[in-house]
Amino acid sequence: MDIGGESMNCCNQIIATNAGGIPYIVSTNTTIGTENVNIALGFRRIQPVGYMTIIIDSVIPADATATLPINLTMNDTTRALTLPNGTPVTAAELLNVSVITIFNDRTKGLLTLMSRTTE
Repeated sequence: MDIGGESMNCCNQIIATNAGGIPYIVSTNTTIGTENVNIALGFRRIQPVGYMTIIIDSVIPADATATLPINLTMNDTTRALTLPNGTPVTAAELLNVSVITIFNDRTKGLLTLMSRTTE
């Protein structure tokens, strides 16, 4: 396609983040185990790239072991949730939290906690 003397390339290597808006996903199950806390998300046709808002179906209770790492499972893939500095998110950071915003860097395989809202 030629626009004003410049060619537009229809296919490029840039991956658009949140092209259709920020997904709002309700978790389907929150499991507090002996080794970790897993927040399961329902099956999605595509894995969102960029920001996602997740409503946690069952908040992590105050009596949960605070040092347990947090994992998220989507489309049968489980990944650790990290803080912006790269350290794992633990149950202590999500006690009584009902909504989180994360950044999904699908190319690097990182899930980063960006914000949280308590009940």
